Amino acid sequence: MSDLIAQLLVYIKGIWKYRWISVVTAWVVAVAGWFFVYKLPDNYQASARIYVDTQSILRPLMAGMTVSPNPDQQITIMSRTLISRPNVERIIRMVDLDIKITDDGAREKQVTDLMKDIKLATTGSDNIFMISYANKDPKLAKEIVQSLLTIFVEGGLEGKKQDSASALRFIDQQIAAYEEKLVAAEAALTAFKQKNIGFLPGQGGDYYSQLVSAAEELEKARLGLLEAEQARDAVKRQITGDDPLLLLEVGEVSPQSIVNPEIDSRIQALNTNLDNLMLSFTDQHPDVVSTKRLIAQLEERKVEEAKLAGTVNNRGKNYDPMMQQLNIAMAESEAQVASMKARAAEYEARFERLKSMSNTVPAVEVEMQQLNRDYNVNKANYEKLLERRASAEISGELTSTSGLMSFRIVDPPTVPDTPSGPDRKKFFSFVLIGALAGGVGLAFIISQIRPIFHSQGTLRELTGLPILGVVPMIWTEQEKMKNKRQIYIFGFALLMLIACYMVLMLYIKTGVAPAI
Repeated sequence: MSDLIAQLLVYIKGIWKYRWISVVTAWVVAVAGWFFVYKLPDNYQASARIYVDTQSILRPLMAGMTVSPNPDQQITIMSRTLISRPNVERIIRMVDLDIKITDDGAREKQVTDLMKDIKLATTGSDNIFMISYANKDPKLAKEIVQSLLTIFVEGGLEGKKQDSASALRFIDQQIAAYEEKLVAAEAALTAFKQKNIGFLPGQGGDYYSQLVSAAEELEKARLGLLEAEQARDAVKRQITGDDPLLLLEVGEVSPQSIVNPEIDSRIQALNTNLDNLMLSFTDQHPDVVSTKRLIAQLEERKVEEAKLAGTVNNRGKNYDPMMQQLNIAMAESEAQVASMKARAAEYEARFERLKSMSNTVPAVEVEMQQLNRDYNVNKANYEKLLERRASAEISGELTSTSGLMSFRIVDPPTVPDTPSGPDRKKFFSFVLIGALAGGVGLAFIISQIRPIFHSQGTLRELTGLPILGVVPMIWTEQEKMKNKRQIYIFGFALLMLIACYMVLMLYIKTGVAPAI
């Protein structure tokens, strides 16, 4: 530690030896630096504040009907892309800075400088932005801030309008494309139906359900034909005498032996209906019971009317009511058999026709389903696009008229009367510190170039020779006075340098610059 202190004292002595060079250097550097700082041109900072309001009452009211972008995200993008090269070039054209530009290099430098000097700051979550720019020409600074403010507002509005217009153009293109697809699908579906008019599925279901239904109807028709044939054969056996006929006692009259065309037709219709009901229901079904009861009532009525007319006991020699009734029943049975045969033949032909189409109809149905599926998909997308287009139109109108995001200028572009820069107080301080450091540094360098031995120990270490003795310096009174006077002058020079610095700082503070 003592060696370090001793070495430090050696450096200080070396600097002190060249103290006059140090003082002169400090004065020269300080005066030159202060003059340069004083001559720096004044900068005037123009600034403006703008508030972006994103809390629109129309947003919750139009929720679900419109699609609006996220305004906070838009603000973030706008703030990050505001100071971009295209915008800065537009500002240069707006304030006529491009008139003095002669080459591309100057233009590039001007754009780069503006991008670096223009400041855009935000206060955080309040959506308040401050735009500022400093220039030696206050009018130019104000015009640049005003231009940037205009670009900021117009960029937000035009961006939203351009987005809405682009969305509408895209949706219109898609609607036209899907409309063409729908027309083509409808034409293909119509041509397919015309081509396969006999193979298309009907309202009763698909091909397989129609085939099963035809088989069931065929079985029912065959069963009805069998029943009609058996009834006909029974009547035929009674006519030919194969089955015995029951002779009715006097007073006992069979309804079948009485001929009453009106009542017989009604009974025949009820019997036919009863046969159809018996195919589907049991004897206890209400419709079956009511039909049987109505048939019995009609038979009783026929007997009563025959008794009242006196035809029951009027049996002449050449009159056989039973045989007449059997002949009528035989004719009706033949007609019923013919009808059931025709029905069974029709259902059988239908069933065979459906069976013959077992390979063609399924393929037609599959192709029909594919065409319908394509048509339904295109139609659904077309209708959705129409809804989206209506929503986009409402969104565009909402954005362009009222706006989901409004701009309010809190402070218009202003330029203060006093310049905002340069900070001469700080620069003056830096010049003073630099001047003192430069003077000390120059003295230290010279002391190292032209070293002096300040002690016998240093001399012994460097030469390696023994020191026999030391001759001290004896100062006269005149020399002592001279040394004191030099110290006073040195101190006065430093004090005057500091006093000049204080005077400059005082003038800067009061706003009155000294005449240099």
